[in-house]
Amino acid sequence: MTLVGLVIVFAAMFTAAVPLSSDTLRHRMVAYLSDKLDSEVELGDLHLRAFPRLRVEGADLRIRRRGMTDYPPLISIKTFHVEASIMGLYRKHVDHVRLDGLDINIPPSQARDQQRAREGQKPVATAGPDPEPTAEEQRRDPLKNGGVVIDRMDTNDARLIILPFEKDKQPKIWAIHNLHMRDLGSLEPWPFKATLTNGVPPGEIAVDGKFGPWHRDEPGDTPLGGAFMFAKADLSVFKGIAGTLSSHGYFAGTLAELLANGETYTPDFTIAVGGHPFPLYVKYQALIDGTNGDTRLNAIDAWFLNSYLHATGAVLDAPKDQHGRTVALDVAMDKSRIEDIMKMAVKSASPPMVGALKLNTKFLLPPGDNDVVDRLRLDGQFWIMKARFTNYDVQGKIEELSKRARGKTAEPAKERVASDFQGRFKLGSARLLLPDVSFDVPGARVELAGHYALKAETLDFKGQLLLDAKISQTVTGWRSLLLKVVDPLFKQKDGSGSAIPIKIGGSRSAPDFGLDMHRVLRRGDD
Repeated sequence: MTLVGLVIVFAAMFTAAVPLSSDTLRHRMVAYLSDKLDSEVELGDLHLRAFPRLRVEGADLRIRRRGMTDYPPLISIKTFHVEASIMGLYRKHVDHVRLDGLDINIPPSQARDQQRAREGQKPVATAGPDPEPTAEEQRRDPLKNGGVVIDRMDTNDARLIILPFEKDKQPKIWAIHNLHMRDLGSLEPWPFKATLTNGVPPGEIAVDGKFGPWHRDEPGDTPLGGAFMFAKADLSVFKGIAGTLSSHGYFAGTLAELLANGETYTPDFTIAVGGHPFPLYVKYQALIDGTNGDTRLNAIDAWFLNSYLHATGAVLDAPKDQHGRTVALDVAMDKSRIEDIMKMAVKSASPPMVGALKLNTKFLLPPGDNDVVDRLRLDGQFWIMKARFTNYDVQGKIEELSKRARGKTAEPAKERVASDFQGRFKLGSARLLLPDVSFDVPGARVELAGHYALKAETLDFKGQLLLDAKISQTVTGWRSLLLKVVDPLFKQKDGSGSAIPIKIGGSRSAPDFGLDMHRVLRRGDD
């Protein structure tokens, strides 16, 4: 039975049995609970009334584990009242209990083990709730599990607080606006309905589940399970993104370790750097460590536009002096489109490129208050297959490049040329670094290294253009004759085709392609 239930049942049964004064009942409650729970118990005011129904009212109840002075009380209640009938008590049932200002503080298991070690006790094995009492135990102690049942319990402004072992970390606090429980004290799990406030992103979570029975020696091992609904969460609290998220799912486990399976849908997910809203649907399986709030993401599957990604990783608590959490993921995109990714990061109405995308990357989002695009860290590889540029002029130049690179200058362009890209990338501080990227079209290959600034949308790349043909074969007439002089200067190392040093600058909307004369002249000196 919960500690809260013990308080109420003891008050009700003592009042029904003997005509005690309020002060006498208060002293007996403190003494009994101190002995029963092996805890330090404090109780403020207590008042009782026997007619027309039995009613007990109390205030300022605090129950603290002996020796755990470094942590808040395990249970604290601002005010409580209990209502019961004589017939109900005869059947070992309390009609109704109401608690206001309930705090349940779950200390870390390491702290409890240290305390037991100081007392010469062995750490408690996490083997589940207390064993079911025997009939003889119930006869000698009616407050054992199954002795008395609280039919209904309601709380207002309750909090479940998971205390971290590390002193520099914030506790995990679940603010429970309303909690309604039934059948407390029965040997079966206790049904409940609750409304919780989620801090970030803000929103209300409706939970319908079962809780308990209470694990007295290790509260964090108390069973917990049920379903949840989270609606209209505003993602704009995270700088750099926006949207209204809804989520639902189910969970099972204990207070200290919950396995959650859920789905989220955000019809208007938006990344600020791109500014285009799009629908985002996510399914996930996560293991939540209630002792520190860390979440292990066993699987994330996300669908957006015509793309899909799979990820695993963790959401880890930040140090006390930092705001938020660290998100660390391994991301794989095997069935995606480059235009979907560009819609996230490019402001133009249409993406500059379309094509199939494969990508693997490390994803790290440290805590902080600045824009997501400034904090995000990526490190991975990508492949873009059969890509085409949406700008007619750009695609035309690519097709012209392919034709000339093969030495077919006299033939009109008949085919739509597709391009293939691959390379490594790193993203940090809103700067995309591409240390090794290649671009292939029939007859030509571009090898580049450089960076792209996401916010300024500026390019800075250097590399080389490799052609199957010689320089003189890319044009016709008298120009071809003149260029035969420089064919040796641009000859590839293996003697085939041409290798032309190039550079790319300017902006994304107006890129500046040019010959890198400095490297050409240096090659001539060699």
